[in-house]
Amino acid sequence: MRVHANDGISAEGKALMVQEEFNVTTEHVPQEKLADFLNAQKVDALLVRSATKVGKDILDACPHLRLVGRGGVGMDNIDVAYAKQKGVRVVNTPASSSISVAELVMAHLFSLTRDLYKANRRMPGEGATAFKEMKKAYGNGAELRGKTLGVIGFGRIGGWVARYAIGAGMKVIYTDRHATVDHLDMEFNGIPFSVGIKMVPMEELLDKSDAITLHVPSNPDNSPVLGAKEFAQMKRGMLLVNTARGTSVDEQALIKALKDGTVKAAGIDVFRNEPTPNTELLAQPNVSLSPHIGAATAEAQDRIGIELAELLIAWRDEVTVDRG
Repeated sequence: MRVHANDGISAEGKALMVQEEFNVTTEHVPQEKLADFLNAQKVDALLVRSATKVGKDILDACPHLRLVGRGGVGMDNIDVAYAKQKGVRVVNTPASSSISVAELVMAHLFSLTRDLYKANRRMPGEGATAFKEMKKAYGNGAELRGKTLGVIGFGRIGGWVARYAIGAGMKVIYTDRHATVDHLDMEFNGIPFSVGIKMVPMEELLDKSDAITLHVPSNPDNSPVLGAKEFAQMKRGMLLVNTARGTSVDEQALIKALKDGTVKAAGIDVFRNEPTPNTELLAQPNVSLSPHIGAATAEAQDRIGIELAELLIAWRDEVTVDRG
C-alpha cells in the first residue's frame, strides 16, 4: 500500500509502517504539485499536518486516494465532509499532542506573568547598559498561584491544561458546549488522586478569570469565539492565551483590548492568516509570540507518528477483511 507523508512523520512512525510493508515517502511536495504527485505515485493514503491542505480540488483530482490522515487534533485544512462524500476515510490523532500544547500554554502564562518575553527581547542588546532600568521595569511580576484560570473548551487539551494549572496552585473553571466534567484524575509524585472542577457559563468565566485559555475548534463560519462583546465582559488586566485556532479570536478586537488595558498581555501561538500573520498584532509590545508550535515536541511527534501508523494498519486490515 502506497503512503505519502507530505509534512513528514517521525522515524518511529515510518519504521512501523515500513515494518508492516507499507511503501512510504516523506519528501514535501508543494501544494500546487501535490495532485500530480499523488496520481503519478498512485498514493492510497496521504498523511498531513497543518501545512498541507486537502480540499475538494485534491479529492476530485486524485481518485486513487482512499485515506487522509491528519497528524494532530484540528482538521481545518481538510474538507472532511466532502472526503466522506467521496468515500475517503479521514483520521486524526487527537490525543497525541495534548500534553505538548498544555505545556506551551503554561510556558506562555509564566512568561506573561513575569514579563520574561519583554526581558528576553531587550537583554541581548541592552543588558549591559540598562540592567538596572530593566530590573525595575520587570521586577513587579505576579504569581500564577491563587489566580483563576478560565478554560474555554474542555476536551483532552483543556483537561491537561487544567491539570498543570491546578498543579501550579491555580483555581480552574471551564465552559464547554458538550463536556460535563466535574472532576479530574491526576497524579502527584506518582500518587493518583482526584480533584473537583466546575463548569460555568461563558459570561461567568469571562467575568471571573484572571487568565483565559482557548481550546476549541473553529466555528463553521470562522466567526471568533472571543470578539469585542466578549472582551468587554472580561476582568480588566487579565491574560489571554490562544493555542487553538487563529480564527478563535477577533485579532482586531484583541489589539484594541491590548491597547486599552482590558488584556494586560496575551500569549499567541496561532494566527488567522498563517503563515503571514497580522503584523500589527505581532508588533504589540505586550504579546508573547510563538509560530504555531503547540504540538511540536519530540515526544508528541513520536506519539503522532506511531498513532498514524497504527491507524493505517487497522484501516488496511479492515479494508482487507471487507474485500474478503
